[in-house]
Amino acid sequence: MAEKFNVGLVQMSCGPDPDANVAKAVARVKDAARQGAHVVCLPELFRTQYFCQREDAALFDLAEPIPGPTTDALAQAAEDNKVVVIASVFEKRARGVYHNTAAVIDADGTTKGIYRKMHIPDDPLYYEKFYFTPGDLGFKAFDTAAGRIGTLVCWDQWYPEGARLTALQGAHVLFYPTAIGWHPAEKAQFGKAQHDAWRTIQRAHGIANGVYVAVVNRAGFEHGDIRGNRAEGEGLEFWGGSFICDPFGTVLAEASHDKEEILVAEMDLGRLEDVRRNWPFLRDRRIDAYAPITQRVID
Repeated sequence: MAEKFNVGLVQMSCGPDPDANVAKAVARVKDAARQGAHVVCLPELFRTQYFCQREDAALFDLAEPIPGPTTDALAQAAEDNKVVVIASVFEKRARGVYHNTAAVIDADGTTKGIYRKMHIPDDPLYYEKFYFTPGDLGFKAFDTAAGRIGTLVCWDQWYPEGARLTALQGAHVLFYPTAIGWHPAEKAQFGKAQHDAWRTIQRAHGIANGVYVAVVNRAGFEHGDIRGNRAEGEGLEFWGGSFICDPFGTVLAEASHDKEEILVAEMDLGRLEDVRRNWPFLRDRRIDAYAPITQRVID
């Protein structure tokens, strides 16, 4: 295992044509590889605009199996460019059973495994419980050609338990493919605080677990258009802001709020070792005292 490898994040906007979005993703994987990335992560559900802004049973037709067209295209891109690719897919597991799934594709084009999003939101314009069955594979880490990595998905980023359980399996980097943005009516009053909370909680995962964290969001304004069919409502302004931080929470690279960008940063396992030796949070955990964490609340 290499002591150093580079992570690339593809912050992109998504249009109404799924095939065009996949083609863009394939091109961006190639661009990131040219910039030195060994692992490339794409945003959540990048194949389409964010369709969860409305509940529409016809949109289940957007789902696909794994392996399927999107993972096949990204597997070829991974093999051609000799990079690991993390691809977020609307997975059709069976008739009536669908997941929000991240596929980890190794640098030879083989699928190392999948992670199914565990925490599913149900908020205005984020009606994911209508579409996605909660994940049943648990939290996972994967050995890849670059190194041992873990991926969670979007809403998972607010839960320290998921980050901890993935880090405890030896992941050196936690990836969070994401689709998050501002409600236009709320942005002026709450937008800065919302973004700051999002950034802070994920930096905290890096600090608490002594790991690198890589977060990739989409950018642009969307009404959830699918093949040109405009959804009702005010839409979402996806806030971009993709970033990579080290085990001390230091931000190594960060994207703008409104542009398509590729971020590349180095993961240094020696740095990870140094931070954990000086801030030995994993060593000092009181695992004998944590059993109540499995309760919903402690009455």
